[in-house]
This record gives sequence, structure tokens and C-alpha cells, in this order.
Amino acid sequence: MKVLLDIPDNKADSLMDVLRSISYVKAKTITDEKALLMEEIKEAVEEMKLIRAGKKKARNAEDFLNEL
Repeated sequence: MKVLLDIPDNKADSLMDVLRSISYVKAKTITDEKALLMEEIKEAVEEMKLIRAGKKKARNAEDFLNEL
């Protein structure tokens, strides 16, 4: 199982020390940018699932590209 935690900077070192001391836990830090990217991808996948299930309407690709 993978878990993403948001920990205040002043508490992170002590928690990482505890996690690394547990033999069956692999812990590594990631940048804020990577965490944000992962969250945005997760949201996009959830939105696609809703669209495919017919619970949400898809946008026209041309309208989307015009927004950019």
C-alpha cells in the first residue's frame, strides 16, 4: 500500500526517522511539485471514470483547446 502524507516541515524529520526505523516500511520524500502533480493526475482519472460511467458530461475538445 502506498500512502501520501502532508506533514509540516518542522515535524517531518522526526516522523521520517520513525518510519525509516521500521524494517518493512520504505519511506522517501517527494517534492511539493511532484505531490501536486500526483494529486492532479488522480483527480483527472476520477473525472474520466465519472464521464465513462455517464455521471458527468465530457467537454468538447475544440472548446477545451480554445481555453488554452
